[in-house]
Amino acid sequence: MLAEAIAVNTDAPVNNSEAKIWDNAHVMRTYARQPVEFVRGEGVYLYDASGKPYLDLLAGIAVCAVGHCHPYLTCALQQQSATLLHVSNLYLTEPQARLARRLVELSDFERAFFCNSGAEANEAAIKIARKYGRGIRESKTNIVTALKSFHGRTLAAITATGQPKYSENFAPLPGGFQYVPFNDVEALKAVVNEDTCAILLEPIQGEGGIHPASMEYLRTARELADHHGSLLIFDEVQTGVGRTGKLWAYQQYGVIPDVMTLAKGLGGGVPIGACLARGAAAETFVPGDHGSTFAGNPLATTAALAVLDILADENLTENARRVGAYLTSRLGELQQKFPALIGGVRGMGLMLGVEVFQSAARKIVAGALDNGLIINATGDDTIRLVPPLTLAEADVDRAIELLEKTLASLRM
Repeated sequence: MLAEAIAVNTDAPVNNSEAKIWDNAHVMRTYARQPVEFVRGEGVYLYDASGKPYLDLLAGIAVCAVGHCHPYLTCALQQQSATLLHVSNLYLTEPQARLARRLVELSDFERAFFCNSGAEANEAAIKIARKYGRGIRESKTNIVTALKSFHGRTLAAITATGQPKYSENFAPLPGGFQYVPFNDVEALKAVVNEDTCAILLEPIQGEGGIHPASMEYLRTARELADHHGSLLIFDEVQTGVGRTGKLWAYQQYGVIPDVMTLAKGLGGGVPIGACLARGAAAETFVPGDHGSTFAGNPLATTAALAVLDILADENLTENARRVGAYLTSRLGELQQKFPALIGGVRGMGLMLGVEVFQSAARKIVAGALDNGLIINATGDDTIRLVPPLTLAEADVDRAIELLEKTLASLRM
């Protein structure tokens, strides 16, 4: 029976009505589903059960960095899944050690802790900061984050997130977090002090609407952390792995944090997170301080190694810079055609936010989906574009064509 199932032709037509019924009946209602179900992906396209193609400028929310079902990544996963999936972190596995070495070689960090998501990576960073601070002084436990930030859905991560809408239903929340306006240098100076164990920032706020940090802001954060003996933590869950046109967004600013968190694009679609650290932060954890059952398993770390191979072989970081500039230019043309709907473009590389007027972002997203284009709204006034880093200029032209069609139908 199972042997026969393995041999099933996956190209056969699929009836998804049962899946919709099961989803409605049995999956907790934590997501507002879009009215489409995808059954296949290839490159920068997704396909529904009828075979309709959708140009994907969301990439699983910045996850599918090398596109859907990249042959090299698929082959690496097939080979590893036939070899070894999991043995627990009580034992050494070669893919995990190899990935740690690769990440250290490609960055300014010294050690890695692996986990399964961005929220978990930020939890690890928070725990490092708290233990580091208490090692200096018992009262050195405050963590400063930015308003409109997003750091994940676990209890500590949503408390670090400077958006009450994510945390207000889950009180009481952990204490010891302070919030300042993003890019407000004077506000940052006013709150960081000797009891600050860490400053936690996104180089570009993602869920907050694609707002890049200013050079002065991040440099000031580095100076304040150094002056007060605090750690500087960059949440690069969304900005890392080539998305901004550099391998890591901190390289855009010339500001090296003490800790950097990663996830999303690192696994190309396979769940993996990482917390990288240098200096004293890299030596803070000892056995028993932290851990995770599934973290750094051979399959996930093999996926990450394959993603890094593809990025290097296909020069995708440079592609993100070049094609991102082209996409920004083409979006500027749309702004001229639809000035009542579309405003300016923010971001770096292939992490872009488009300002939208008349609170029309979600209407544009829905209309684009009908037309075969996948985009995302981070609110009523911002469209987020975080496509696969394999996106080509021809794909941009097709996306602009579909978006123009959508905007024309919504002209107000």
